[in-house]
Amino acid sequence: MDNNEINKERRRFLTLATAGAGAVAAAGVAVPFAASWMPSEKAKAAGASVEVDVSKVEAGQLTIAEWRGKPIFILNRTDEQLKDLATLDSSLTDPNSTADQQPEYAKNPTRAIKDKENVWVGIGICTHLGCSPTYRPDVGAADLGGGSWKGGFFCPCHGSKFDLAGRVFAGVPAPANLVIPPYKYLSDNVILVGED
Repeated sequence: MDNNEINKERRRFLTLATAGAGAVAAAGVAVPFAASWMPSEKAKAAGASVEVDVSKVEAGQLTIAEWRGKPIFILNRTDEQLKDLATLDSSLTDPNSTADQQPEYAKNPTRAIKDKENVWVGIGICTHLGCSPTYRPDVGAADLGGGSWKGGFFCPCHGSKFDLAGRVFAGVPAPANLVIPPYKYLSDNVILVGED
């Protein structure tokens, strides 16, 4: 065998090996670079909508979900609690929800998709300084006004009170009602928080 032939074989091998290694290196750089353009799982979860099965929330009970790092209160109000809402208008700052804190479909006395609907969805953050109010369904609680208290949410940080539609009582530090997030029903029992 001639040296010239051996050198040609060696050159061909070295050329193919170098090209193969270059292709692997290019793919090794391109894949992470392309992946860096995709949002992370944490970023997707931060803005992602949340499904909640409301059939599991009994009458008078509250469940809390999380959407965009905020607590979402989902309350299944009793028929009695719904009736009591109408008796509170004179004690509230914005009983008709005129401030822009809820989607158009929730601008009604119950602040829900359908007027007189038992299920209420709201962001559980006090509009005063961002604390999270506690659910106080106990009617007539002495520490919350006695007979005038029909149940609602109480912010222990500074004493703000909200009714069971998230409407703020007059004379408390919170300036506005609790915010209603965008949401919709996917079925009779499942709501999607985060989309109208």
